[in-house]
Amino acid sequence: MASDAASTWRPFRVRFAYSAGNLPGQVISQAFALWLIFFYAPPDSEDAPTFLPTLGLPDLDLGLFAFPDELPPRVLLGLTLTFAGIIEAFDDPIIGYLTDRTKSRWGRRIPYVVLATPWWAFLFFLLFVPPFGDGAMANLLWLVVVLEGYWLASNLSGAPLEALMPHIAKSHEDRVSVAAMQLVFGILGAFLGLAISGLLIDWVGFAGMAGILAVVGFAGRYASLAGCWDYARTDDEPSTPGLVRSVRETLSNPHFIAFLPGFIFFRIAQIMITAWIPFYVAAVLGDVEAFGFDGAEDEGVFTSAMTALIIVGIMAGIVIFAPLARRAGKARAFRVSMLWGAGTLFLLFFVGFVPGVPKLAQTAAVVLFAAFPMAGVFMLPNILIADIVDHDAERTSTRREGMFYGTQNLLEKSASAFAPLIFALVLLAGDSADDPLGIRLVGPVGGVLLLVGWFSFRRYELYDDVRDAEPSEAAST
Repeated sequence: MASDAASTWRPFRVRFAYSAGNLPGQVISQAFALWLIFFYAPPDSEDAPTFLPTLGLPDLDLGLFAFPDELPPRVLLGLTLTFAGIIEAFDDPIIGYLTDRTKSRWGRRIPYVVLATPWWAFLFFLLFVPPFGDGAMANLLWLVVVLEGYWLASNLSGAPLEALMPHIAKSHEDRVSVAAMQLVFGILGAFLGLAISGLLIDWVGFAGMAGILAVVGFAGRYASLAGCWDYARTDDEPSTPGLVRSVRETLSNPHFIAFLPGFIFFRIAQIMITAWIPFYVAAVLGDVEAFGFDGAEDEGVFTSAMTALIIVGIMAGIVIFAPLARRAGKARAFRVSMLWGAGTLFLLFFVGFVPGVPKLAQTAAVVLFAAFPMAGVFMLPNILIADIVDHDAERTSTRREGMFYGTQNLLEKSASAFAPLIFALVLLAGDSADDPLGIRLVGPVGGVLLLVGWFSFRRYELYDDVRDAEPSEAAST
């Protein structure tokens, strides 16, 4: 077992099966991001229940500024998701620390995936079956309890698999190829979670959609784990430092600190843009007709079409960013993807304003162009963290993949928990066909976030394969 764990080679079938594990995670997480806000607090124009109440506020008048006397359901939902997300984010480093130190006959990571996966799928389904009626305050309590359980199970099921990346893919070339395969499977999962989910809702409703995708997620994650089981269980050498020292040494890695803002701000922008799609369809494309479909009557079809276009763009982007990462390095490819993404998100504000060009054609062109750089930003972070883990192991003589991925997730989730609130606040500027200013502003706000992340990542200088360097070089990097 020890000699196998030390080997730098993994059969393609193992790397393929491990990469396939990205599909079930994307199925559920993308459907969650796309539909949760729309489900609990739909636009006023929708003939659908608003499960959360309008919350009355005390009458406060401070002279120049008077507080509103009520909190709309969508803002209440944004605040709920923000605070619940911040609380949940602290699970990640603890789970990472526990998996780093676990010793079992199945290795460090497998027991958590096996036990948590059924709960992860079931609790996703429960999110879309609130038991109380339109506007009931009890639905808010239901949402908070199920959300926290869902997020905890998601972490216990997904984070240990994520932490296996440095063990499954050892070399620079293998990591780029695994990342590319993960992205392809992730796109297939996103297609189910984004494009197909809209069609499922039209056919079987929200509860039916959630049930079908939960089964896909459950089966897919177990199948991926089975395919790489023999090698995953060889990741069995527990980390020795205590929690405080592990946190301190994780946060003292300069490359990790340079990497985090770029990843965090992209995630905030990505969550906002995902939630933006059905609102954009309802407000901006409501008067568009194409191929016998009407934007106002067939929102699910239009939403699915837009997400399918994004998926096509990301697939095309793999052809650009996988070779770029191999030739120019992962860091340079990541910088290019962030700059490209920032520029195209600003263009979303102007869609529909070009005279003489159909609104649908303008939307398709800008959305497709904006999807290309998403390939790099989706593909590269996990393998950048794998390089950082190797660098840290050279410095400290212990491997703590779980702590790095867990700390990354803690900081990313704590920040991105604000995405629903930021999204809801931006939409206060206008979320209807008569006043779509807020919907148009979502793109530029996301672009600014990506620019901030790009400026931080300029300080990242780690080479692509730490093991190819001498230990003294790694220690000085």
